[in-house]
Amino acid sequence: MCGIAGFAGEGERDDIVRMNAAQASRGPDGEGIWHDPANAVFLGHLRLAIIDLAGGAQPMWTRDERIGVVFNGEIYNHAELRAELKALGVQFSTDHSDTEVLLHGYRTWGDDFVNRLNGMWAFVIYDRSRRRLFASRDRFGKKPLYYTHRPGLFAFASELTALIAHRGVPSSISPAGLRKLFAYGYVPAPNSIVHDVHKLPGGHCLEHDLTTGSLRVWKYWDFVLEPFDAIPDDAEQRWCEELRALLGRAVHRRLVSDVPIGAFLSGGIDSSAIAAFAARELGPGRLNTYSIGFEEPSFDESAYARRAAELVQSTHRLKMLSMDTAREVLPQVLSRLDEPLGDSSLLPTYLLCGYAREHVTVAIGGDGGDELFAGYDPFRALRLANLYQKVVPRPIHRAISLLIARLPVSHRNMSLDFKLKRTLRGLDHPPSLWCPVWMAPLAPSDLEACLQESVDLEEVYSEAIEQWEGCRSAHLVDRTLQFYTKLYLQDDILTKVDRASMMHSLEVRAPFLDIELVDFVRRIPWRYKLRGGQTKYLLKKALEPLLPHDILHRSKKGFGVPVGAWFREGAIRLPPSTAPGTSPGYMARQLSAHMNGKSDERAFLWSMLTTMTFMNRVHAGT
Repeated sequence: MCGIAGFAGEGERDDIVRMNAAQASRGPDGEGIWHDPANAVFLGHLRLAIIDLAGGAQPMWTRDERIGVVFNGEIYNHAELRAELKALGVQFSTDHSDTEVLLHGYRTWGDDFVNRLNGMWAFVIYDRSRRRLFASRDRFGKKPLYYTHRPGLFAFASELTALIAHRGVPSSISPAGLRKLFAYGYVPAPNSIVHDVHKLPGGHCLEHDLTTGSLRVWKYWDFVLEPFDAIPDDAEQRWCEELRALLGRAVHRRLVSDVPIGAFLSGGIDSSAIAAFAARELGPGRLNTYSIGFEEPSFDESAYARRAAELVQSTHRLKMLSMDTAREVLPQVLSRLDEPLGDSSLLPTYLLCGYAREHVTVAIGGDGGDELFAGYDPFRALRLANLYQKVVPRPIHRAISLLIARLPVSHRNMSLDFKLKRTLRGLDHPPSLWCPVWMAPLAPSDLEACLQESVDLEEVYSEAIEQWEGCRSAHLVDRTLQFYTKLYLQDDILTKVDRASMMHSLEVRAPFLDIELVDFVRRIPWRYKLRGGQTKYLLKKALEPLLPHDILHRSKKGFGVPVGAWFREGAIRLPPSTAPGTSPGYMARQLSAHMNGKSDERAFLWSMLTTMTFMNRVHAGT
């Protein structure tokens, strides 16, 4: 796990030094800078040593020095690929570096070698013979890659603030990026919050031709729901067995490490399943698990974590925190956040990663389970929402919305008033917009007031609409699965975990996103994921031999902190200014309504806070 940076064209050594320095926490174990004066190419790398501690320094080159690479991530099937390449006559210089597999895989199989990889990655290969830079990002976008391209300059980095540390890269806020931030709670790829800076989407490759200066981006993989054509009579039993086998192999691959490894354990289904497979692999008492708890009961999951740890016989470490203690580190987290993010669970994720890093360098977790198996609460609301929108006339809907809006605001975790108000807000719009609007910092009707401009909802929500309309299935559940897996997972969940973990130089691995497992799950019909209002139906059935009923069927609890209450109590405050292009008057009205208990504006206020903190950091040059 590392940080990468580089550029071709305008720039000096000072630029690559600043770019590396801006993302230093991504790689505390080594730094490499390389320069090709003939082609004006600079490559930078920061290393967090995980595999082949002695032989994995980067940039890494083939023996003839014609092909080099900077790489962030882990290739879990690198041993199998190395054996295959050796059988073809390839000679390796390192003992077991997965980075060198990328070099020889590219040379042997060409650009399409990325389809052979099972792992998480963002890498850039410099092919000196062909005068090209070739970049790729893993299928789900677990590892980040920002880039900019204009005449005379192509530049890239793992973090946005590292990219704009290059003097030739702009740092002005993108109006389109800002609109999407407030419409989604995150900025979906290929957009970013900075003008003329892009994210390479997951499942995509990029080529920059040094001779012509041209740039080409293409998709090499896509998450496509393709349910099995024939459903055998014993499908449920067979699929449960296959699911257990695939998840077990996925965990096995992710336990390979030359440094200490542990597991996150909240006591929920996904993390408990991962811990159970890991403990079975390692043996009783040999798996280290980590969780944090809060003194505030509605936000605390520590009892479930303890229960799960006892079941899997792990060596469990729990750190209990007061909300005051958690809030005290908030300025530190925000000051290091790489791009604005509307998800306040960044804070507890940061605290969990920091606690785990005191003991281990790698952690495995349950990310991806909710998205693949329909685990979120909105999945249960789809049928009633569809019925409601069909039978309730618009005037009555507006009256109901006004009535529900009068419910007292509660800042408890996932309170009833919060769920009802969010649900009705989404039902103002067609089904293609339900999910983003349910989760958005601002309702579409408020976007124009905040941004002081006319807003085209088809443009703002173009990514969500594309996933909805591009789904091969017309069913609400499948289309919602597509939204969560293609957008929310990549640009919120995985982004949050990457940033929070890298602030502590901790690598986090996600077995649920193993490509073999994903290729199986995407073919399971939706009715085996959501059945009778029960989410994750097949996953729960598959895990019955490993986990008890009270773990498999406990109610879902979000991983959050009471930022709404903190804003209302004045414990956290917004900067005096607002983001460019937003209305100071609108922000003042929303803040006043929140402080007076008239409405819950926590998501908007948090998004504005992260945006302003990011801008202040950029303008300060840090």
